[in-house]
Amino acid sequence: MLKAGSVVIAALIFVTPSAFAQPSDGPQPIAMPAPIPPPRDVEFPGTITLAVDATDIERQIFNVFEIIPVKPGPLTLLYPQWLPGNHSPTGRVDRLAGLTITGGGQKITWTRDTADVFAFHLTVPEGVTTIEASFQWLTPVDGNQGRVVMTPEMLNLQWEKALLYPAGYFARRIMMQPSLRLPDGWQWAGALEASSQDGADTVFKPVPLETLVDSPLFAGEHYLRLDLDPGSKVPVTLNIFADEPSSLTVSADQLKIHRELIDQAYALFGSYHYDHYDFLLALTEKLGGIGLEHHQSSENSLSPDAFTAWDKNAPDRDLLPHEFTHSWNGKFRRPADLWTPNYNVPMRDSLLWVYEGQTQYWGIVLAARAGFLTKQEALDSIAEVAAAYDARIGRTWKPLQDTTNDPIAAMRRPEPWRSWQRSEDYYSEGQLIWLDADTLIREKTRGKRSLDDFAKAFFGINSKSYVPVTYQFDDVVEMLNNVERYDWAAFLRERLDGNGPGAPLDGLKRGGYTLVYKDKPSDYVKTALASRKSSDFTYSVGFSVRSEGKLSGVQWDGPAYRAGLTVGDQLVAVNNIAYSSERLGDAITAAKDSTAPIELLVKDGDRYRTVKIDYHDGLRYPHLERFRGVPARLDDILKAR
Repeated sequence: MLKAGSVVIAALIFVTPSAFAQPSDGPQPIAMPAPIPPPRDVEFPGTITLAVDATDIERQIFNVFEIIPVKPGPLTLLYPQWLPGNHSPTGRVDRLAGLTITGGGQKITWTRDTADVFAFHLTVPEGVTTIEASFQWLTPVDGNQGRVVMTPEMLNLQWEKALLYPAGYFARRIMMQPSLRLPDGWQWAGALEASSQDGADTVFKPVPLETLVDSPLFAGEHYLRLDLDPGSKVPVTLNIFADEPSSLTVSADQLKIHRELIDQAYALFGSYHYDHYDFLLALTEKLGGIGLEHHQSSENSLSPDAFTAWDKNAPDRDLLPHEFTHSWNGKFRRPADLWTPNYNVPMRDSLLWVYEGQTQYWGIVLAARAGFLTKQEALDSIAEVAAAYDARIGRTWKPLQDTTNDPIAAMRRPEPWRSWQRSEDYYSEGQLIWLDADTLIREKTRGKRSLDDFAKAFFGINSKSYVPVTYQFDDVVEMLNNVERYDWAAFLRERLDGNGPGAPLDGLKRGGYTLVYKDKPSDYVKTALASRKSSDFTYSVGFSVRSEGKLSGVQWDGPAYRAGLTVGDQLVAVNNIAYSSERLGDAITAAKDSTAPIELLVKDGDRYRTVKIDYHDGLRYPHLERFRGVPARLDDILKAR
């Protein structure tokens, strides 16, 4: 017997195919445009001159001028689309404006490719040996338009946003001669080396396009430069730019911690792969936030009080260790399917659980070893990660391996149901996998070997070379087996392709700890919540809420979800009294000794409704507790070397 809801489906089953068939003379696809010349590993004939004028800080516009050697005939210029470190096609060609191309004293008409809008086609006239291209890079003037990269006090120049390059060549085979004009009195920092400087104008040494794109600049009015490896032949520099000069106060102890990071990284990897390394750090509320890796530098931003209120900023202190680790993991050793010959060939992200996941692991470990985090802060950070992914219900349908596609599928846009959709979980769930592997090696070898040995053998090869070395899944497995024989392929695939239940927490237990929940958050979590101006009730009623009472996250299939709440709902009252996070916490606690539900008055747009949440287990916040009878391997992992 058919149910009512099946009637339409049943009816469709019996419709004859001819009812939907199109006549054979219906529309047919037209031919696609001619293919864009693929990149070849051959030398581009000549050097491209690139001049960027960054003086229009009031309107936040970069003016770009290029001189490109050419031969007569068809030419395709590309605007970078697939950006390293973004793992996705995040190039914003829509922000290129005013494109004018000339050659031999005449204007040359260009045509954008209708299938690939990042490609511009033109024909070079006979007798023309160079063309000039000029355009503006119109950067966001407000955060709702994208990341702000230029303010009255500082700027962040990412060269790939300010250039066109010829199709048909590997990026490493195109030589570039960059130069930059800054506002008067500004200073710059970055991995590029200057060949000359005249006031506000700097001409840099010629470099391949691949190196240029991997060498961004910070510049600004308020600047502090600190040597992190004094006496070394390989300089490592912390370059700090700030909204206000008062932020540029770094204590002797803080400087010591940053210097210790270099020592601990060298102890871990046993190598380096740069001529010099520059941390670029913005202390700002105006420039858009960033943490982005490069081979010889990294782009980072923290709050203006990162140094002056050091104790309030623990949750952000693993940023520099994370990005520094990427010089080895991600830039020098790079997944084979993520490396591409130029910036318009699609990247594939299948190994981001190594590239980002293991970097996330070493970021926390190095932060603890160097002193950015105390041992307790590091343990509290790991507890937060373990709880978040243990409760990630989306794993019932979506394996961790598939989250490596999220940078391309979601383009890092906000998602309404992250606990169900998942979003780039390869970062921090990947961290748990590598903790699992580390503690397993330590257990099997009775502490004689560890993941440190993998890091040194895998990432530490070819010291002093910065020519990238790619790897695939089998290479990771082989090196793990070189450290300690085990069925590592099965170990990894089970964790990457499985669906739970729960996060991979064996590493915690093997490390001597277990995840527990208490009715008060750790100091580390309190600091994080204060910084975000929010409260977190994820592990109790199932939502997080901003200070103004608006829900910022709702746990799929949790108590709040089952009561009908969703992201964006506004809490107005708790048990008929005006909402505050403290009052909600008190109500959750009181409900432990009551059978009555927690009542919330909720505003959704111009509608109000009362929601009843039947929850009686009290407040729950994650912590790690020592697991007796097992060596404290996690403590040893976090100890300085």
